[in-house]
Amino acid sequence: MFDELIANGFQIQFHSHATAILSVDFPDAIGELEAALSALSIPIEEIIGSGGGETKGTQRLRRALAELGWHKVNFTIEKRINGVQKESISHEVDHVRTFPDGRVIALEIEWNNKDPFFDRDLENFKRLHAEGAISVGVIVTRGASLQDEMVQLVRRFAVEHDLSSTEDLGALGLTPTPRQRADVARRMKAGGATYADAWSLSFVKDKYGAATTHWRKLEDRVHRGVGNPCPLLLIGLPSSIVTFDEHLDIEAIAEGDEEGEIPDTPTQPLPENLPENGENR
Repeated sequence: MFDELIANGFQIQFHSHATAILSVDFPDAIGELEAALSALSIPIEEIIGSGGGETKGTQRLRRALAELGWHKVNFTIEKRINGVQKESISHEVDHVRTFPDGRVIALEIEWNNKDPFFDRDLENFKRLHAEGAISVGVIVTRGASLQDEMVQLVRRFAVEHDLSSTEDLGALGLTPTPRQRADVARRMKAGGATYADAWSLSFVKDKYGAATTHWRKLEDRVHRGVGNPCPLLLIGLPSSIVTFDEHLDIEAIAEGDEEGEIPDTPTQPLPENLPENGENR
């Protein structure tokens, strides 16, 4: 499974019999995920201009999944005693694929959130699986190669654009905060780094740092048993998805140019043919 993705550097990891479940019960889901992820690319300008937010590349991935039937669903779990509701818990999942036989896969994309969002996603999957609402949980995040090479990628952009001052950034439509400017100045003074080196390090630490959602943070939680025993498919996006030949307008990206944004899609209702409590689908 996912041979093409693996050949292109994607990290693929299965847990709690997810391999068997996906290969036997969800061959169509495998093909859909491969198709959406194989087409994914993120221009470096989107990484720079989007800063700490979600890049347009990940928005395109969301749109591709939605077009394949992976829609947002709000699961509501209610407990009643003698017909009286005692508890109601909702779990909203951004991408849910419901198949004709009622089997369900849930997927979350964590491009650049605070890393505790992994705990939320994994615990949601665990609860939904225990209640028989989903068969497999999928999380897509920045892979190890993308995280490890982020400074190098940003530095390449800085060198290619001959960035040597805050004014050069301003000409591209980027406005560093006073704190960011001070950090770049400190790095240049302390280590004799070039502006490109200092800004790249500062930018990545500030926007894509170790405490954000990326492969190692996800892997650490899964290995500690968070989300267990829900079957899980983990997908790490590689550095190879970053491209350098689009020459996009960073100012338009930084200002939130709406061209290409995902249209609002109403939350899909909970599938009507969910199994009885405890029967995992």
